[in-house]
Amino acid sequence: MRKSVMALAALAAAGLFALRSPAWAEEAQALAKASAAEKQRLAELIAGAVKEGQIAYADTMISPVTHDALAAAFKKHYGLPASFKVGHMYNGPSQVITRVQQELNANRVTFDVGAVASPGWIMAQYKAGHFMHYESPEYTHYRKSIDKQMGIKGFFVLNCAYTFAPGWNAETLQFAGDSYQDVLKLVGKLPPGRTNTADSELADSTLMVHIGMRKALGPDYFRELAKLKPSFYTKAEIGLNRLTSGEDLFSILSSTSRTMMFNQKGAKLRFMEPKEGFVMLPQFMFIFKDAPHPNAAKLWFDFVLSEEGQKIFVEHEFVNSGRSNFRSPVKEAPGLDEVRQVPMDWLSFTDDELKKARVEWVQIFKGK
Repeated sequence: MRKSVMALAALAAAGLFALRSPAWAEEAQALAKASAAEKQRLAELIAGAVKEGQIAYADTMISPVTHDALAAAFKKHYGLPASFKVGHMYNGPSQVITRVQQELNANRVTFDVGAVASPGWIMAQYKAGHFMHYESPEYTHYRKSIDKQMGIKGFFVLNCAYTFAPGWNAETLQFAGDSYQDVLKLVGKLPPGRTNTADSELADSTLMVHIGMRKALGPDYFRELAKLKPSFYTKAEIGLNRLTSGEDLFSILSSTSRTMMFNQKGAKLRFMEPKEGFVMLPQFMFIFKDAPHPNAAKLWFDFVLSEEGQKIFVEHEFVNSGRSNFRSPVKEAPGLDEVRQVPMDWLSFTDDELKKARVEWVQIFKGK
């Protein structure tokens, strides 16, 4: 094996890699339809990745089950040996950011690739020079998303998008609204205390949704909704469990992806598709400048953004792909090309903006 890898690397470096290659490389799906130039590029990366023997990434959306499916397909796609390791940290955005920031501050980066839905933090790290410049061939399929400020070509781009929307249980509430204004009609009909919403004092993701909705609706809209006296959940599953059990009748903000997961298990939950548009939250993926396994990191970055990688991601997590002309395997989770969106200035999003919005949200919903 080691001799094969070294031989492939030597051929690639000399520009002599052709159709014939070691047996393990010939099994790589990635080489099947690649041009001569792409074969050479991949030959170098694959040989380097095999020598590195592993990759480690941190992501807030890829759950362990999804990771297993992605890792298996990734190794098969590039013909990587069974011994190749794909390490994964799965946690909430704040936990991932805290861990990564500690490593960056200590100049001891152990992760190769990261992905978080925190535009302010992403831009700060980009400006600080912590991201590798890598012109992935997959960027060409994300031009529309990049035009919507969901990435900077060569440095980072969304590997998925997700959102929160008004939700309810079809077994306990009849609601046919398609506008945020329709939701206001429930204020006088639902008993106070039978509604929930995300605790945006603690969660940046739903706070960003609040900011986007505020742009379209204004602060008075939320003051009306606050009359429902909602309870607050800190994990999406908690809010959905309360809807499923009938404890709550309505959710001002409910996770659309987790709603579909609950319905897979027999729930009858629904979420509104607002005609004003969704506030789609992009999870930005990047490679660390000091990635310890740079060859494997580039291959992983390419694969997750590829059509095959995106289909695995969407099928398991019910998120939305930012890849253009994407044929989603889940009809309820179409590609962003097909989703009406509230425009957001993601690349100019700041922590100060979050802080101001958090103060307002807390005053409106918690009265403090």
